[in-house]
Amino acid sequence: MDIIIENVSKRFGEKTVLKGFSAIIREHGITCIMGPSGCGKTTLLNLLMGFEQQDEGSIKGVPVKKSAVFQEDRLCESFDAVENVRMVCHKDTPDGQIRNHLIQVGVGDSLYNPVSELSGGMRRRVALVRAILAKSEILFLDEPFKGLDEERKRQVMNYVKENIDGRTVVMVTHDEEEAAEMEGNLIYI
Repeated sequence: MDIIIENVSKRFGEKTVLKGFSAIIREHGITCIMGPSGCGKTTLLNLLMGFEQQDEGSIKGVPVKKSAVFQEDRLCESFDAVENVRMVCHKDTPDGQIRNHLIQVGVGDSLYNPVSELSGGMRRRVALVRAILAKSEILFLDEPFKGLDEERKRQVMNYVKENIDGRTVVMVTHDEEEAAEMEGNLIYI
């Protein structure tokens, strides 16, 4: 089922972040949300994930099982990379599968280091693997490739595309090249 956003408005106090916003997010597709800083991209994701409620309008068709990469990584600092991913996996998921995914994004040398010791880019990749391996129907990605150099970014984008497994993907980005590489439908706010 497509996600239908109709005439959605959201205010925080006196500040209107979204006003009369409408869009369709296609099921099983990649949708890239773009716009200038402060225009409401992250707010829209928060509405879709159910963390915020719109003041006006409606949102229909959002799947129940969600996974996300937030602007901040939201990892358990004292856990290692494998443990951080393990938290969202089905109990029967073999550790070898988790390690394989982390190796694919270049975290293989630091699988068992506490994530507090990892670089920002490595932490970002752990957060991405965690979201990918969570059993979800929709994947929310808020600037998922920030902090990655161009070569690593290309590698990680390919990893994401190869592991979406037919899920709906909603991605916020400021980078038109990322949107083109992900082959997503564009929505400008």
